[in-house]
Amino acid sequence: MKVIRVYTILIGILLCCSLSAGQTPRPTNTTSEPAFGGQVGSIKGRVVLENGSFISQAVRITLSSTRGTQAGVYTDNQGAFEFGQLSPGEYNLEIEGDRLLYEVSSEDVEVRRGAPTVVTITLKEKTTSNTTRPVGRITSVSELGNDVPAKARKEFAHASALAKDGKAAEAIEGLRKAIAIYPNFMMAHNDLGALLMEQGRLDEAAAEFDRALQLDSKAFNPNLNLGIARLRQQRFAEAVASLRQAVSLDSNAPAARLYLGIALQNTDSLDDAEHELRNAYELGGVPYAEALFHLGNLYMNKGQRELARQAFEAYVRTAPQAAYAAQARQLISVLR
Repeated sequence: MKVIRVYTILIGILLCCSLSAGQTPRPTNTTSEPAFGGQVGSIKGRVVLENGSFISQAVRITLSSTRGTQAGVYTDNQGAFEFGQLSPGEYNLEIEGDRLLYEVSSEDVEVRRGAPTVVTITLKEKTTSNTTRPVGRITSVSELGNDVPAKARKEFAHASALAKDGKAAEAIEGLRKAIAIYPNFMMAHNDLGALLMEQGRLDEAAAEFDRALQLDSKAFNPNLNLGIARLRQQRFAEAVASLRQAVSLDSNAPAARLYLGIALQNTDSLDDAEHELRNAYELGGVPYAEALFHLGNLYMNKGQRELARQAFEAYVRTAPQAAYAAQARQLISVLR
């Protein structure tokens, strides 16, 4: 059986030493019962995180109405989704991401005749769980080096607040102002790169990470972020080099291990990839169960069907509502 290799990039922005993390491949969008009467309306939407950035995992959107009809789709790699062929009326959207990380929510939507209904839905992280994905240390403005001028600090703090409010364009402008005041502002270059990467501006993002590393080649976050950017660009050998450097700087960081494993898998270094993916899960636990899914794909590429089945079963058992759980279950049925 021919196996298509899947790799995932998780992107999350935390300004002030951000650690970006997301997923490029998505489960195939599926729609059941596509017709809700005449083709007279539609719903177009986007799911975002509380800071306004795109959701980094595929989110299932379930549509229902008082007539009991239902359809389900997954968001694409920018959090977008669409339901077509809808009759005018009231509908409900249920939004379900990884239950380990996010609250399940719902939204009532009215569909009107002849025009799409556009909605933006915020996915809220669970606040009572310790299983949220680690994203590294957050650096406050007070932790910046003493050599950073006060005006640059002020712009940096303002940009951080804007990013948290989901105002990415304004935050980018604020970080550029901070850098104009103090060109050697390593952290501002890194965070600017993270915001640009979140918008899919990968070349610009990589350039900012490069500038950050020119200022401090031993900084963990720019090395990790540059590796993620190269991975998204499918420049896998370069991604491996950056991510190996990140691992050398913090060997206990599960995110660096996870992305290095994915990059190595895409350079056909399967034994090394297996080592890194195993380490990612052992170090990160449930929030990094995704490593098990990639291990399953790796074993399938090596022709080790039993190990692949075991990895997929462990993934589903550990994270039954995660983004690739449905795919893993399908693969398990094939491998049995």
